[in-house]
Amino acid sequence: MSSDKLPNLLQGMLIGAREDNKAGNSMEVLDDIPFQLDISALLTRLHIDRESQDVKDFQRLVKKATSVAKPKAVYEVTYIESKSYDTVDVGGVAFSSRVLRVNLDKIERVFPYIATCGTELDEAIPASDDFMRLFWLDTLKEMALEASRKYLSNYLKRRYALGQMSKMSPGEGSQDVWRIEEQKQLFSIFGNVEDLIGVKLTDSFLMIPNKSVSGIYFPTEIRFESCQLCPREVCRGRRASYDTNLLESYYRDKA
Repeated sequence: MSSDKLPNLLQGMLIGAREDNKAGNSMEVLDDIPFQLDISALLTRLHIDRESQDVKDFQRLVKKATSVAKPKAVYEVTYIESKSYDTVDVGGVAFSSRVLRVNLDKIERVFPYIATCGTELDEAIPASDDFMRLFWLDTLKEMALEASRKYLSNYLKRRYALGQMSKMSPGEGSQDVWRIEEQKQLFSIFGNVEDLIGVKLTDSFLMIPNKSVSGIYFPTEIRFESCQLCPREVCRGRRASYDTNLLESYYRDKA
C-alpha cells in the first residue's frame, strides 16, 4: 500500500469508529470486580451469636464465598433513536413505558446493563436443605450483586464523566411502570448474555442466577427511583417513599 493512501485509510477508520459508537456498538464486560466481606459486620447484620457453633460454620462459608465469587456486569453505550407518547427506541430496540419515555425525554445517550453475583457461588458451594445456611448463602450472593452494581455505577461515572445517574428496570416497582416482559428486549441488546456473564432469562422473564439485575442507567439532574411509583407498603428493598403526585405527573401530558 502506498504511503499517500495511508492517511485516507486512517481517516476512514476513525470515521467508522465514530459511527459505530454513535450506533451504540460499545459493549463492555466487567468481570474483575473486587469482592471482600467483613465477617464481623455480617455477624451483626444476620444476628448470629458470636458464642454459638454457627459462627464457625458461617466463617467457613464466608471464606469459601470470598475465594470463589466473581461478580460481573455488562453494559452497552446506546443512543435514543426515536420517541412517542409511551415508547422509546434505544439503539434500535423498542420499549413501551410512559415513565421510561418521560425520564429519557431530554437524554440522548443511555447505558443498558445487566449485573450479577455470578454463577460461581452456586457452583462451588454444595446445595443444602438447611434453611439457615440457604439464608446465609442468599445474603452473600446479594452482597456480591451489590458489589457488581456499585462497581458498574462508579465505573460508568468515571469513564464517561457522568454526574448523578438514575436507573430503571423492567418489572421493578409497580408492574405498569415498565412491564417485566420487556426483559426480553433488554437482553436482546447484548446478544448471548449467558456466554458474556453467565445470566439466563427464564420463560417467566426472571433471571438466573437469582441475584441478578438488569435495566438502563441514564444521567439525570433529579434522582429517580421506581419505588416512588410503587404503592406496596411492605418491601424490604424499598429505596424511596411512594409519591402519588409524581406518578400522576408522568401521565399529565397527553401529547
